[in-house]
Amino acid sequence: MPAFSLTNVSNLFKIKYGKVSENVYNSQNVVLGRVKKNYNFTGRHMFVSVPQSFSGGVGSGSLPTANYTTVEDAIITAKKVYAVAQIDRESIKASMDNEGAFVQGTKWVVERTVQSWMRNMSRILFNDGTGILGQFSGNAGGTATAPTLTILNTGSYAFKEANFEERDYVNVNSLASVFEVTAVNPTTRVVTLSRVSGSDDLTAIGAGTHSVYMQNSKDNDPTGIAGVCKANSGSLYTISVGRRWQAGSQIAAGGAGLTTDLMNQAMLEVEQRSGQVPNLIVCSYTQYRKLLNVLEDQKQYILEPRMPELKGKVSFKGIEFMSSQGPVGIFPERFAGNDEMYFLNDNFIELHHRPNFGWFEDDGTVFLRDASTDTYSARFGGYLEAFINPCFQGIITGLAT
Repeated sequence: MPAFSLTNVSNLFKIKYGKVSENVYNSQNVVLGRVKKNYNFTGRHMFVSVPQSFSGGVGSGSLPTANYTTVEDAIITAKKVYAVAQIDRESIKASMDNEGAFVQGTKWVVERTVQSWMRNMSRILFNDGTGILGQFSGNAGGTATAPTLTILNTGSYAFKEANFEERDYVNVNSLASVFEVTAVNPTTRVVTLSRVSGSDDLTAIGAGTHSVYMQNSKDNDPTGIAGVCKANSGSLYTISVGRRWQAGSQIAAGGAGLTTDLMNQAMLEVEQRSGQVPNLIVCSYTQYRKLLNVLEDQKQYILEPRMPELKGKVSFKGIEFMSSQGPVGIFPERFAGNDEMYFLNDNFIELHHRPNFGWFEDDGTVFLRDASTDTYSARFGGYLEAFINPCFQGIITGLAT
């Protein structure tokens, strides 16, 4: 009599979850849903030709001397981005019908895994590729096994509440130890950790500024919009940052409050330098709230009478910013810095994926039995890189919070 095994009951796990990547891109995040995507990135690298000048052979009065157009090759290298789910066999069996559980175990795990991947991808998109979640100075508080970190609220990696979620695993600097986030206090910016593996003691880490990374992500994230928009030196995609390879507008507000004049400046600078108008404005919830106050007298309100009580429901319809080419939608993003506002043209942002991005089902099933344990694991993600042409993007930093 054959044993009960994954081979014999494989139909339990041959669930086709479909092209989940495209679906979640379109529903979980406005920016990720709008940017272009392709799934045919093959080969070791991808080269994108980027013109850096006009042809110089123009003039009046007599025939000019010809000169060639400068063209650079932007080089794209795929990065590995994963989410992993695990479920024990008993849970699968105990949740196979409505009497045993409110949700089917495998379905619940699948949905939460994709949501987690999307959350991480949103974080990546509004970072700079370093994988840094935040930084702290000097020794951690607490104990060696349960350190507490006070995340700095200044600099390029100022505290973002969305970057720290309970149950995430993180690393510090280049240390091998893995810590679990157990508590986050957004008011005091204190993040409490629990050491999961290794022996590194953050309470004796020493002076200096120390970086907290999503597990294994140090310098491994795909390129992010924040890094591209803020770059003013070095290189992007191996091309040196310069006048024709830099964000079309980089405004340092210096602590000033958000005004429509600053927004007009950013929009017009991008248009003046690139010939294209940003078609999407993204900011933190802090700046979105301040913008709502700035535009208080321009909001559109909807009053919906409810008979016979004659009560009404009042809410604002939304806000758009008027550019030289028409209205541009404004959206809040929890992974944007509190003091930041982005002016984006998503026609010049593209995610390049390796083929078959999504659930790993090369073995004919999504869930695979783990060796020596009574559990199954599933993997979601793949290999991708974001190509963001900086010339068509803009940013305001240092806004009053």
